[in-house]
Amino acid sequence: MKKYLFLLLCMLSGLYTTAFAQDAVTSHVTASEVLTTARRVNNYFMAQVPDPTAPTIVRRERSSNLWTRGVYYEGLMALYGIDPNPAYLDYTDRWGDFHGWQPRGGDRATNADNQCCCQTYLDRYMQTADSRRIDHVRANLDFQMQTKIGWWTWVDAIQMAMPVYTKMYRITGDQRYADHAMKMYVWARDTLAGGLFNEREGLWWRDKDYVPPYHEPDGSNCYWSRGCGWAYVAIVKALDDFSARPMDKTLRRHYRLLLKDFQRMSLALLKCQRDDGFWNPSLLCPGNYGGKELTGTALFLCGMSWGIRQGLLSARRYRQACDRAWAAMATDGVHPDGFLGYVQGTGKEPASAQPVTYERHPDFEDFGTGCFLLGAAEYYLLLNR
Repeated sequence: MKKYLFLLLCMLSGLYTTAFAQDAVTSHVTASEVLTTARRVNNYFMAQVPDPTAPTIVRRERSSNLWTRGVYYEGLMALYGIDPNPAYLDYTDRWGDFHGWQPRGGDRATNADNQCCCQTYLDRYMQTADSRRIDHVRANLDFQMQTKIGWWTWVDAIQMAMPVYTKMYRITGDQRYADHAMKMYVWARDTLAGGLFNEREGLWWRDKDYVPPYHEPDGSNCYWSRGCGWAYVAIVKALDDFSARPMDKTLRRHYRLLLKDFQRMSLALLKCQRDDGFWNPSLLCPGNYGGKELTGTALFLCGMSWGIRQGLLSARRYRQACDRAWAAMATDGVHPDGFLGYVQGTGKEPASAQPVTYERHPDFEDFGTGCFLLGAAEYYLLLNR
């Protein structure tokens, strides 16, 4: 009997030691180490693109205020928030000045992709109060608000454009911007093709073509990692902007809906994180386009880290998921020179831009860097709180 008891105690001790060791592996990183890695990734990109005004040429020429570059600058502004290097502002202002601080396509642009750059314009306005950085954005939003509600017909659009509206509300206090953003959000969430948000599963369809019965081969619903990541980060930004001002009854209603969606998504994402810390391109079907993917992982890390810091997510429940995500990104995703592996190129579904590998260069590198920096900056703040 004593022999069996001894063996049982040894087994339990081993399990405890293993669990403790695993926890130590995922949580020993310091904020300083996170910042060092983020700098390396950003320095690599800035060295690859020394002239921020130069057009992007991937299959054809595009102006450098396209959405992929807009996402990069979102990440650069997040990095500046934890690492106030004047070189980041110079790089941003050369870009913004070249484009006249206008949406891509001008003041009458309605495509959300063309409004993405405006997030950084407004960030710079909040730092400088320079009216050049807000006037065209305001004109663009005022024009769009006079048109229709249904512009956001794909989930990415929520991230590209909703934060522009909520930042404008944060700056001006004009609630028209917040209200219109929420009208557009709710239309995409509940009305477009029966609603892009599946409340039961807590995840988003990519667009109207992916509403049931769109299934993976194993019968599971097809949810694209980065598509859900776009919605997740947009919700975080809107919640942050709304909470920056006193809220009336209408704003509180907006806030409650977004918070409910954020917490539903967080739980759903927690359940489908891979054992290695990444998320699959196809969130619920590892057998079909499973594998490591960095951009969705970085966006989920950004949202979860922010949620813990704000007291909206339980640290006990979500902190380890953040630790594991960062460990995966920093250890398996970052090359020694700062190039990012496992970045799925542009597309609209798990099948796009496959295969996703450590060595493969995506068609656009800028948005992957932006996603990484968004996740790194929020995780840094979580570690440093």
